[in-house]
Amino acid sequence: MTSTRQHLKRMHVWQKKYDAQAPKSGDVAPNFELFDTAGKNSIRLSNFRGQVPVALIFGSFT
Repeated sequence: MTSTRQHLKRMHVWQKKYDAQAPKSGDVAPNFELFDTAGKNSIRLSNFRGQVPVALIFGSFT
């Protein structure tokens, strides 16, 4: 069984690797495409750039 210390060390290495790739405060958000709630119309984040603030909410509303 893996000890807590070994687990924490692995998690720290993983976090250090992926935090380096994460956007920093003030960076332009990367473009992506999603579909509306009906799944028919695509929406790109870049369509709103420079126009209005955009808030993204990820979760389940069930």
